[in-house]
Order: sequence, then structure tokens, then C-alpha cells
Amino acid sequence: MRLAAAVAGVVFVILVGVAVGVGMITVHRLRSDFDSQVYSQAVNITHELRSDFQGNIDTEPFYAYAKVTGGAAWIWPPNQRPIGTPDAPWFGNPNSPVEQINGYRVTTLPVSLGPGGGATLYIQYGLPVAALAREIHTLELFLALGVLGGTALAFGAGSLVARRAIMPIAELTAAAGEIARTRDPSGTLPVPTADDEVAELSRTLSGMLAALSEARSETEATLERQRAFVADASHELRTPLTSVLANLELLVDSTGGGEREIAQSALRSTQRMRRLVGDLLLLARADARRAPAREPLDLAEIVTLAAGELGPACRQHTLALDVAPAPALGSRDDLQRVATNLIENAIRHTPHGTHITASTRALPDGSAELVVADDGPGIAPDVRDTLFQRFVRGSGDRGGSFGLGLAIVDAVAQAHGGVVAVDESPHGGARFTVTLPPADGLREPQQPRLWLDVPADVAADAPRV
Repeated sequence: MRLAAAVAGVVFVILVGVAVGVGMITVHRLRSDFDSQVYSQAVNITHELRSDFQGNIDTEPFYAYAKVTGGAAWIWPPNQRPIGTPDAPWFGNPNSPVEQINGYRVTTLPVSLGPGGGATLYIQYGLPVAALAREIHTLELFLALGVLGGTALAFGAGSLVARRAIMPIAELTAAAGEIARTRDPSGTLPVPTADDEVAELSRTLSGMLAALSEARSETEATLERQRAFVADASHELRTPLTSVLANLELLVDSTGGGEREIAQSALRSTQRMRRLVGDLLLLARADARRAPAREPLDLAEIVTLAAGELGPACRQHTLALDVAPAPALGSRDDLQRVATNLIENAIRHTPHGTHITASTRALPDGSAELVVADDGPGIAPDVRDTLFQRFVRGSGDRGGSFGLGLAIVDAVAQAHGGVVAVDESPHGGARFTVTLPPADGLREPQQPRLWLDVPADVAADAPRV
């Protein structure tokens, strides 16, 4: 449409220029022909007057007015003002050969009559310019209509041509948009029938998409091999690590002094390595889209167990549970890892004395919701965009984490068809919300649980019901 409008605008400017030029030339020619007609008619009158007056009229000055072939003529001797009929137009004194007077185009010619040309008279002949004005107005109207009609035809033709020219590009745009929406470079692009620049562009883009699809397939195959390797390696490492942990525990119990401290340090490092291997195995399984076995469960029980495990780690914090029945369908171990990571994340990144609340509830649409909120300093703006990326550690981390806790939360939530969101809690700290889809066919527990203190000897100041 814009192309057609631009073409119509250019055509309009050209037609206006042509119309102005043609109009000026034509109007000048019409006026010149009109003046010639007036002059020639005046000459004819002089010839007729010479043939009619052959006598001596020098002693008998006279004047006359007559209507001649659509115009008017005055015949009068010099230095005398004719007295004509009341409806006779007044042409004034003769001044120039052709001039416009009182709506007439007038020409004045001297004529000598009588023997020897002794008598001199003036012939004034004029034609009304109304007819010429109408002709010029008609010309201008036709030129204006021609400009507008030509512009409209140019716009229509431009629209038709532009539509036919743009149609292949529109098809390419729609196909490219669909490929961008599906993120599938294996899609095909339409190839126009005409062998022009658009067809060449379509072939070039199709070749580019084919190359991208091939590269994507190779990359996905490589990543899949890497995921499988990490998953298999992590799984195989669990057995020797379990054996090493058992031996180190026995070594700690059977030694003393400096050797015992060395064994305890090795035990702590091995335990940390075991947690890292477990985290990598879970992430690798999520990347490989290996769905864990799912079972009906209650998020309230999951959160209660996770809070109980973290009791010794939260002695400097106040941890309170506000749990209500929240039936879900998922992996018990993975969802317990989610609850553990969220509570542990709040403990690691908040100062001592911070109140942490973990709550569960069933939403009206059947979804299950888990919320962990605190009244700490909140989330730093510089880590908000990378919060759920792997190996990202917050500035307030005091526990020496691997930076995988929130990445695991996000991966497990997505593997269960849910989402995790973070915002500001009502008390000014951070609030993490995990929402899991409805579990069809599950029965809600009959007895709700409200505000459990975990552990009782640590969070004695928490509200109790």
C-alpha cells in the first residue's frame, strides 16, 4: 500500500507539472487566437465601411454603433465622443491596438474614407470575453480531472502491481514467522514461480535454513551424548562414593588425634562431592528429559520432611510452616529436593534472626502451590536475571553452595509441568512460589495442618496452633 501511494504521489507531481505547462501554453494560445479574431473582424468592418461610404463625408461628422457578429462596433470621427444607445457598451477612447474594456476585448483601427482618403474615422470592435473565460475554465477543469483521474489510475495500477510483487515476499514473511514461532529450521519456504530476485532470495534462505537445521541436528546429537555421559557418569560415581563415605566414617571412628582430623576433612569433602554428583545427576536427567516415576503425594508432607532435615542448619533463623493439604502427582525425592533447596537458599542468603515461612495450599483450579518467603534483604538486582542459571551464587551466600540449588528447583518444576516464580514477599524479603498442575483422581487429606514449628527447640517463638 505504501509503495502504491508513493507511486501515485510521484505520478501526481508529474501530472501537475504537465497540466500547469499545458494549461499555460493552451491559455496563451486561446487568448492569442481570440485577439486575432477580434483584430480580423475589425479589419473586415473597415473593408465594408470603405465600400459603403464613397462620398465626401468630411463635412458631415458622424458616429454610429452597431452589433456585428456577436460583438459590438463603434464608428466615430476623431476628437468627438459618440452618443450611443443606452444599452451600447462603452469602449472609451482608443488607446492601444487590443485591450480589455468593460468585459470586452477591444481593438481600435483608423480608417480613411472618401475621395483621396480625406475623411478619417476610428473603428472600435470588441468581443465579450465571457466565452473565452468559459473555455479557459473548462480547460482548467478537464486538466484538474485529468490529474486526479491519472493519479487514481496510477494508485490502482500501483496497488495491483505492488500486491502481485509483494505477494511472494508476504508468503516468505509468513513462512519465516512460522519457523521463528516453532523454532524449527527444518521448515520449507515457498519458491515463487517467477525467476527473479525474490525467487533467488527464497532459494538462498532455504539453503541457509537447511544448513542451520543440519548444524542444529549435529549440536543436539552432541549435547545429547554429553547429557547421557554426565547422567551415566554421575550415576556410576554414586556407588564408589558411597563406598568411600563408608570407609571414611569407619576411619573417623577408629582413629584419633591428627589422623582423625584428616579423616574428618576427607569425609566432609566426600560428602560435598556426593551432593554435587547428586545435583548433576538430577540436572542431567532433566536435560535428557528422563521423567522420574511419579506417585500421588501431598506437598504438605514433603515440606514438613524437608524442614525437619534442615532443623540443625536453621538454629540462627526462625522457620515456621503454614501447611495445608496440597495433593500433587510427582516424584517424592525430587519435590523434597525442591523444598529443601528453597528453604536452604533462604537460610544461606539471609542474616541471623530472619523469619522464614514455608507454606502449601491447594488452589481453586486443583493446582498445588508451595511458597517459601522470608523477611531478609531480598534479592540483589544484579542477580535477578541469572537467578535460575547454573553455578550462579548470590553475594550473601555463607554456606559454600555449588550454585545449583535454584537451577534444580526450576528443572524439577518444569519436569513436573509446573513453574517457579520469584517476587518480593510482604515483609520485604524474597518469595519463591512453585506451582504444580492438578493431580487428577487424587483425594485430599481430610485433616489440615496449620503452623508447625520446626524444630520445636529452635523456633520456639513461632506461632503455634
